[in-house]
Amino acid sequence: MTVDDGQDRAFLGHPKGLGYLAFTEAWERFSYYGMQTLLVLFMTKQLLLPGHVENIALFKPFAALYGGLQGQALASAIFGTYTAAVYLTPILGGFLADRVLGKRRTVLLGAVTMALGHFLMAFEVTFLFALACLILGCGMFKGNIASQVGALYRPDDLRRADAFQIFYLGINAGVILSPLIVGTLGEVYGWHYGFGAAGVGMLIGLTIYIAGQKHLPKEHFAPQTQQAEAARPKLQSGDWPALIALLVLIPVLAVAIVPNNQIFNAYLVWGDAQFNLVWQGHKLPTSWLVTLDAIVSVSFLAIVALFYRWYGQRWPEPDEITKIIIGSAFSVLGMLCLFVAAAGQAHGEKIGLFWPVMFHILNSIGFAHMLPVSLALFAKVAPKAVNATVIGLYYLAFFTANAIVGWIGGFYETMATPHFWLMHAALAGAAGGCFLLFRLVMGRYLRSATD
Repeated sequence: MTVDDGQDRAFLGHPKGLGYLAFTEAWERFSYYGMQTLLVLFMTKQLLLPGHVENIALFKPFAALYGGLQGQALASAIFGTYTAAVYLTPILGGFLADRVLGKRRTVLLGAVTMALGHFLMAFEVTFLFALACLILGCGMFKGNIASQVGALYRPDDLRRADAFQIFYLGINAGVILSPLIVGTLGEVYGWHYGFGAAGVGMLIGLTIYIAGQKHLPKEHFAPQTQQAEAARPKLQSGDWPALIALLVLIPVLAVAIVPNNQIFNAYLVWGDAQFNLVWQGHKLPTSWLVTLDAIVSVSFLAIVALFYRWYGQRWPEPDEITKIIIGSAFSVLGMLCLFVAAAGQAHGEKIGLFWPVMFHILNSIGFAHMLPVSLALFAKVAPKAVNATVIGLYYLAFFTANAIVGWIGGFYETMATPHFWLMHAALAGAAGGCFLLFRLVMGRYLRSATD
C-alpha cells in the first residue's frame, strides 16, 4: 500500500494499516510493561538472593560496575540502567531503519529480539542477555512503528491527529492489562510464568504486524538527491534563542519526571512490604498498583484535556510552561501523600490504601499537565531545520530521569521512608521552581518563536 488517498476507512474511519499498527503496539506495550512491573520485585524477592544470584552468567563483572551495591540498592540501580538505556537505543533503531533495513524489517527484527528477551528472562542464567535483548529490541521497535502511523496519511489529511490518539489508546490498553495478567502470573504462580506470558504477548504482536504488511506504506530506499538536500530548511540566527531555551529545559524535565517514574521501582518494593493489599482474605498482587496508576492516568489525561477545553471557552488558556508549573505543584502534593502515609504508619501495621490512591490521583493530574504538554511545546517551538533532532533530544530527559530513579531508589533501604518520599517531593518542588524561573527569564524566547 502507498500513502492512503482518503478512501480507506475500514478501521474506525481510518486505513486498515492503523488497526494493525495499534494492536501490534498494544501487545508490545503489554509485554514491555508486564516485564518492567515484575523486574524489581523479581530481583529483590528471588534473583539477587543467595542461592540464585550465583546462577547469573557474567554477573560478577557486571555488578562490579555498581561499586559493591547489594540487595534492593543493586536491584534499583539495575532497573535504572535498563529503563534509561531503553530511551537511548531508539537512536540506533532509527539509524538502522533509515540507512540499512527500512522501518518494516527493523520493527520485525526488534519484535523478534524482544520476544527472545522475554523468554530468556524465565532463566536465571540468561538474565543479563535477556536485558540486552529487551533494550536492543525496544530500540528497534519503539520509534519506527510510531513513524509508520504518520506515514499512512497524506500531509493534508486531518485524520492524522486522531490516528495517534487511537494508537495511544492501544498503548494504554497494554499498560492497564499487563500487570493484571503478567504481574499476577509472575507473583502468584511463578516468575517464569509471568515472563513467559510477556513473551507470548510479544509474539502475538509480531503475528499481527506480519499479517498487516500489505496494508502498511511501501518503503523507498533511494538516496536523497542534491535538490532535496538543497530544499531542506536551514537553521537561522533567530532560531537560536528558542533552541537554547528548549535545551535548558531538558535537565529540568528530567528531575521533574523522577517522582512519577519511581512508581515502577522503590514504590513497588515499599507497597509490597507495607501496603494492606488483602481483599476478602486474599493478598492482591503488588503489580496491580501499576494497573491502578495506568487507569487513573488515562482517566485524568482525558479529564484535564476536557477541563482546558471548557476553560478556554471562558478565559485565556494557560501557556505550556504555566501548565507544566501547575503539574509540578500537583506532583509535590502527590509525593506528600506518600510522606504522610509513611510518617503515619503505626509500628507493626500495614498502610491503608487511602493515601496511596490519593497519590495516584494527584500524581496523574500532574502527569497530564507535564509530559504531553512538554512534548507539544518542543514540537511547536523547535526550529523546522532541526525539529526531529530536538524531539529526539527531548527523550534524553527520560534517559536521565530513569538513571536518577535507579540511583536514588537505592536509598530506600538506608533512609527513613518518610524522608525518602519527602526527598521526591523536594525534587518535584525544585523542578517547579526552575520552571517558574525559566518562564520569567526565558519564556519570551518561546513565545517569540511561535509568533
